[in-house]
Amino acid sequence: MENTILNNDGSIKDFDFDIHEQNTDKYIKTAQNVQLYVKDYGRGKPVILIHGWPLSNEMWEYQIDFLVQNNYRVIAYDRRGFGKSSQPYDGYDYDTLTDDLKEIIEQLQLENVTLVGFSMGGGEVVRYFSRHSGKGVTKAALISSIIPFLLKTDDNPDGHPREKSETTAAAIKEDRIGFVDNFGKTFFGINIINKPLSTALLEYYRTLCSFASPRATLKCAESFSFTDFRNELDYIKVPTLIIHGDDDKIVPIELTSKKAAESITHNTYIVYEGAPHGLFYTEREKLNNDLLNFLNS
Repeated sequence: MENTILNNDGSIKDFDFDIHEQNTDKYIKTAQNVQLYVKDYGRGKPVILIHGWPLSNEMWEYQIDFLVQNNYRVIAYDRRGFGKSSQPYDGYDYDTLTDDLKEIIEQLQLENVTLVGFSMGGGEVVRYFSRHSGKGVTKAALISSIIPFLLKTDDNPDGHPREKSETTAAAIKEDRIGFVDNFGKTFFGINIINKPLSTALLEYYRTLCSFASPRATLKCAESFSFTDFRNELDYIKVPTLIIHGDDDKIVPIELTSKKAAESITHNTYIVYEGAPHGLFYTEREKLNNDLLNFLNS
């Protein structure tokens, strides 16, 4: 890659720099008119953190520093349409989203990668193996993941009825921020007797969600609600960590991670008793330690 500095006479001088020496945030162009915002911190084996819907890379705040301090290179990016990344009108299907991930891996010249996908991000993890043969990836982690299939069908009778997704879409179109406000409370398991995070922090996460484009919010909801990954799990040939809370009201464990653990050959399956969907915060210390143990194994 090229950058510019000034010579002593004030003229512009070109020079090459090694992207591996960068320890900063940057933009990576993954497609025409699409640039993804990427944080690239630390040294060591690379770990790519893929955020959930409708958040951004900022959700990984409590994991990024921990992993960097434990000698890992951490790459956390905003999916197209979210956070600080470009917001194209289309391209929110899993093939396109996974091609974005492939571009990040290739342009950063990453090897021995661990992919960590939270919730919707589990889809990019699995699709990367089926679509791109898992190139460069040696471990994977699915956290509160939507894998393998959420929709109710004749051969998936315990899934969510299509009407539920249609109701969600209508609520987003009517009052997107109001929807996110209510969604966040269920996301973190907040009720009359359980308040695992402050009001200020809950409002902060709501603000992160508000930065997503309305179009991306709707189309990504369709993607994770309707995409069937069941026939793709056999493509995962690397050690895989699966973590899910058994009180997850957003992505029920029985429908998702329990089935994924029955289908992915080399997996470590950990259930967090009483944990909600947003366990990256509510169970952050436990999650960090389990991730680190898996990375070090």
